[in-house]
Amino acid sequence: MLYHLFTYLDKAYDLAGAGLFQYISFRAATSAIISLVISLLFGKRLIKWLRKKQVGETIRDLGLEGQMEKSGTPTMGGLIILAAILIPTLLLADLTNAYIQTMIIATVWLGFVGFLDDYIKVFKKDKKGLAGTSKIIGQIGVGVIVASMLYWNDSVTIKEKINDLPFNYNSASIAETSGAWQEEKTLKTTIPFIKGNEFDYAWLMPDSWESPTTLFILFCIIVVIIVTAVSNGANITDGIDGLATGTSAIIGVTLAILAYVSGNYIFADYLNIMYIPRSGELTIFIAAFVGACVGFLWYNSYPAQVFMGDTGSLALGGIIATFAIAIRKELLIPVLCGIFLIENLSVMIQVSYFKYTKKKYGEGRRIFLMSPLHHHYQKKGLHESKIVSRFWIIGILLAIVTIITLKTR
Repeated sequence: MLYHLFTYLDKAYDLAGAGLFQYISFRAATSAIISLVISLLFGKRLIKWLRKKQVGETIRDLGLEGQMEKSGTPTMGGLIILAAILIPTLLLADLTNAYIQTMIIATVWLGFVGFLDDYIKVFKKDKKGLAGTSKIIGQIGVGVIVASMLYWNDSVTIKEKINDLPFNYNSASIAETSGAWQEEKTLKTTIPFIKGNEFDYAWLMPDSWESPTTLFILFCIIVVIIVTAVSNGANITDGIDGLATGTSAIIGVTLAILAYVSGNYIFADYLNIMYIPRSGELTIFIAAFVGACVGFLWYNSYPAQVFMGDTGSLALGGIIATFAIAIRKELLIPVLCGIFLIENLSVMIQVSYFKYTKKKYGEGRRIFLMSPLHHHYQKKGLHESKIVSRFWIIGILLAIVTIITLKTR
């Protein structure tokens, strides 16, 4: 809203300072600051209100040290994160941008699904929360919407060099570079660590089957799988104070860098990566995301004053997945979101092995002392603050590796 207002004032009245809002870097920095302030101020008020309404977490006794002391801690704190992301985005981003519209819809949709789950648990006193099938339907729904917006919108394109003409960095626009770039609508994405690192999802489809409809169905399936996997991964990771929040902040900073260079033709040309017009606007959104996570961490770090609940965790994972797909870096998710992946795998391995051994030996056996993986280390006697710190360090290393892929082929 402010972006559109000051753009109008700059063009119509040449208002001093209004031109600053044309710079993505300025709006991204402002977005992060506003998000952080909203998290801190709104968070304090919401926590008081939740305590007054006795909206507390009911915790099952899993035999973990200090676990039962957290019973009654306010939950649904994900509302803080959602507000801190959406308000700066609505104020500072270009709301006509297809990428921004996609991110807003994905955030609201998954936030609502998570909110329903928390609401049923807290106010309806049903520990199971939203039925698993309903939750999956919600994730599939947002996946289909995201795929539709990114596939059918004509402004969602990439630009590639079509010859070896030198790039004119002093040009006012790409149009002045003697036709060195060609815009196309495609399902190409980025493959890490490989020279000529582009993969077109259309290659998965036999030529005889290829049509706009079949390609859309294929893209839908891919998007749904990614969004579901990452949102569930974030949900599983949200098991000890500050783990999911801090990990998401690290991922968010990395995605901000990837979005900025992918949406800037000078950096894209220098790094020889895919240039995605209009995607630089996503930097404003992801800056708010990082600010929201850091601000929430103020209250969520050990000992937590509030839990984000599914309202926050499902939204965080879904945002990360949708964002990565939008900037065509989703194949980097196993590296960048390695913490989420490991947590997910630990549960899958534990459950599968337990069922297998129960069928074969008559009694279920376990690989980990407890899953997800962070609980395994709790069982081994590590304090949760140390577990969180070490997971963050691993997350930072994975983020560095992800950024290195920009030039490592």
